[in-house]
Amino acid sequence: MAYEVLWISAKEIDQLGITMLEVMNAVETGFAAIGRGEGEMPAKIGIHSREDCFIHAMPCYLGGEIDRAGVKCVSGYPPNPAKGHPYITGIMLLNDPDTGIPVAVMDAAWVTAWRTGAASGVYARHFGNPDTTSVTIVGTGVQGRVNLLAMKEAFPKLNKVRCFDIFESSIEKFITDMQPQLPEATFITCTDLETAVKNADVLITCTPIVEVPERSIPQSWVKEDCLVISVDYDSAIHEDIFKDANFTCDNRNQYVWTQEQGTYFQNGYPLPADINADMGEICGGLKQGVRDGKRGAVLMGIASHDIMTASLIFDRATAAGLGTKVEL
Repeated sequence: MAYEVLWISAKEIDQLGITMLEVMNAVETGFAAIGRGEGEMPAKIGIHSREDCFIHAMPCYLGGEIDRAGVKCVSGYPPNPAKGHPYITGIMLLNDPDTGIPVAVMDAAWVTAWRTGAASGVYARHFGNPDTTSVTIVGTGVQGRVNLLAMKEAFPKLNKVRCFDIFESSIEKFITDMQPQLPEATFITCTDLETAVKNADVLITCTPIVEVPERSIPQSWVKEDCLVISVDYDSAIHEDIFKDANFTCDNRNQYVWTQEQGTYFQNGYPLPADINADMGEICGGLKQGVRDGKRGAVLMGIASHDIMTASLIFDRATAAGLGTKVEL
């Protein structure tokens, strides 16, 4: 028996006008559902066909009032930009939780980019100082952009953005693209990493995820009450920054499982007993965020974000009559 699947392109997603605030609210709702145990979300599994490259499968079901299910297949290949291809590519699939039948397929790069930035914004909501005025972005690609959009929502007084990237042309394009989003803010190009990091209120690292990390940012560069957000696993943040800190991850099970595989979060990164909370516990009301002192997070990206963001897109596209119905 044939059925129809709605295909939604990246261009059509852009036409929906979904805001960062909407994605942040959706991601927080998903965090809370996982924190309450209303769903099923195994740790992401992956294959690695080339060095420093991954292809991940990320399934999730969120129950309760959400009642959505799906799987994301996403790839991250750091060599791609030099070849003219995107770093992140993939497909997001939503399934009918009653029948398992696919109902929508959409571009996973948009979903991944926006939900990842949104997760940083949700963390900042619960752990950041509301009066924060400055942020440092290390890595001025797609994730640098969406993370800055999220910080704009989390910190209304934000007026200074320090930018660092190993490619100066990337910083220039970042400032050109992002200045209109924060017209009152001063953007500062930093030619060395230490200058970018020192005295920052918030530090966000968005560099490529690699198997052998350099961890080039030490504790000595970071002021004591800086909010540190690692979006790039353990690639940039030295392990001493998280030592004795209030340490948070997006999902305890996923962090611990990944660490046990022996590839990431080795050589001094927080162990299971060192995790103060995960974001499901925070958003589900089981634990409270801490707004001062030494604190930081590793936000790996979890499948509940994908389900919530894809559901937002699917509902909005359906209402707008966007997408192409394909019979299978």
